[in-house]
Amino acid sequence: MRIVLFGTGNLATRLGIALRAKNADIVQVYGRTCSGASILAEKLGCSFSTSLKEIDTSAELLILAVSDEAIAEIASNIPVGNRLIVHTAGSIEMDVLAPYSDNYGVFYPLQTLSRDREVDFSHVPVCIEANHSFNLEKLNQLASLLSDTVVRIDSDQRRQLHLAAVFVCNFVNHFYSIGEQLMLEQQLDFDLLKPIIQETAAKVLQHSPQSVQTGPAVRDDKTVMNQHLKMLSDHPEWQNLYSLISKNIKYLHP
Repeated sequence: MRIVLFGTGNLATRLGIALRAKNADIVQVYGRTCSGASILAEKLGCSFSTSLKEIDTSAELLILAVSDEAIAEIASNIPVGNRLIVHTAGSIEMDVLAPYSDNYGVFYPLQTLSRDREVDFSHVPVCIEANHSFNLEKLNQLASLLSDTVVRIDSDQRRQLHLAAVFVCNFVNHFYSIGEQLMLEQQLDFDLLKPIIQETAAKVLQHSPQSVQTGPAVRDDKTVMNQHLKMLSDHPEWQNLYSLISKNIKYLHP
């Protein structure tokens, strides 16, 4: 299946490299800038374009690995015809592509990705959705090249999955950033926290997160929590966050 890949960011780069490693036939990369598109095209061994009017019309699959805001804009400005067109977004409904082709769907890898960090896609769940069973089967075949876990879900389920991923990935990483800043304030090495980070992650792989919750909030240790709040007096936004999260932990563990 001949593929045109739209995008040159984190997802497009890692997905393109992973597909190419599995001998997927990527014939062209589209990017807004010549530098971004040419760099990725060189990695994938294909041509590139910065013009939506010059997309390779021999392609059978168009993958829009672009920002949520760019999906409809790009789809409305390319010669889609009746080719299969998919987006890779977690929170955008599949039907956003309905005006542009009779064949459309979603190809959503559930992983945090960085352009310069390698990832083993065999461990990355790929969630797929399509408007017809034959399109779904095409996406299933492509996803199965990459991943051991291919899941067929609808747009509502995918949006809920994306919301959950924001909590367990983006918000957790933000907490790491706060922890790092608190460590730096006392000239402490963030590496000291890495064993507890690793153990916390390891536990939730084997147990329900709620069943292994620890800390002063679940113990209702008001002395420690009040001390922590006092220590955060120079950071009122973190102080409010600490109070809110502690209250929510206690709510879930009455």
